[in-house]
Amino acid sequence: MARTAARLSAGPRISDFISLGVLSRAFPASTVDAVLVETGRQSLRQRDLPARVVVYYVLALALFMHVSCDEVLRCLLEGMDWLRGPGGRRRHTGKSGISQARTRLGSAPLRQLHDQLVGPVASGKTLGAWYGKWRLVSLDGSTLDVADTPANEEAFKRPGASRGRSAYPQIRFVSLVENGTHVLFGSRMDGCRAGERALAGEVLSSLKRGMLCLADRGLFSDAMWRRGRETGAHLLWRLKKDAPLECARRLPDGSWLSYTYKTKYDKKIRRNGMLVRVIEYLLEGVADAEPFYRLATSILNPTQAPAAELAALYPQRWEIENAFDELKTHLRGARIVLRSKTPELVRQEFYGLLMTHFALRGLMHEAALQAGEDPDRLSFLHAVRVVRRKLAVWNAIPPSAQKTVAPGDA
Repeated sequence: MARTAARLSAGPRISDFISLGVLSRAFPASTVDAVLVETGRQSLRQRDLPARVVVYYVLALALFMHVSCDEVLRCLLEGMDWLRGPGGRRRHTGKSGISQARTRLGSAPLRQLHDQLVGPVASGKTLGAWYGKWRLVSLDGSTLDVADTPANEEAFKRPGASRGRSAYPQIRFVSLVENGTHVLFGSRMDGCRAGERALAGEVLSSLKRGMLCLADRGLFSDAMWRRGRETGAHLLWRLKKDAPLECARRLPDGSWLSYTYKTKYDKKIRRNGMLVRVIEYLLEGVADAEPFYRLATSILNPTQAPAAELAALYPQRWEIENAFDELKTHLRGARIVLRSKTPELVRQEFYGLLMTHFALRGLMHEAALQAGEDPDRLSFLHAVRVVRRKLAVWNAIPPSAQKTVAPGDA
């Protein structure tokens, strides 16, 4: 399906200019420049679209997925022209120039900026972000449709379909989410045929000591468990009903200790076992819910985390589904396909989308702290609309009443 060349509202209102505001707060120009140098993507000569401008342009694309690429760039550069004044206007480029500039930039700077700056933001005062001394995070995956081009299909494949073939190629990605703020971090992507567990293995490296990670039953294995524990984080993962974990010792709160082994032979001779604590419970009186649950946790002392509390805590794993909905429905837009036509630009656009979500969620977290609210109680859709409408005002008129310097200006 062809993308409609939607445009922003007509007229030179400064509130319609897509300048950098919240995005440049989350991703400072100095850090962007340093990453461009490290990845070898800095502009070596004067261009209509310097590399730093293109980075922010990719983030602006994520804010305006319903708007055509050249319209987003036009408004971005008009915002910068307004800051420069009458004598500093930049010549605007067309679609081919945009494509060439994005191709020169590639995905490496966006991925490095994501990995370097996107992470948990909750403080000790953030409501809903903690269980005791542990920061709550969850692990899961999802998919995104990408533009239907031969290159994208070859790189990312199409998902299976009961009849015919799927409408679009897809990428699969796995992320961690900070439950209390809905910040997605540590994300990794691949084609839709890639195994979710393999991607999750890469994402686990983003766990840190002091975190408690929740995950669903499809991810548990001895290797995955050990990889997660090597980070110093604690784990609370659901197990399949037939998970072969035998009771080694019953604990006072009804949970019990068991061992997970690398191989069947290790289990047979009781060698190289890793101690885990298992919690089983029935969920009764909840419509459409499975009645039986079995959880494994690395918190072995029941006085630190009683079984009943962990059972009540586990449903917070679904916070990551809410974060995915924000990313895919409210920011990207329902039934909107990633616009990039080549695999490298798909990767660039993917990390740009996550970075823009992070910038919005960071702003919402600050607002929640000032209001003494739980960030979950704030509307993400409302925040997106406000940022789209007011972004340039925040950037153009700072508290000092001095004009800011636009990215790309020497």
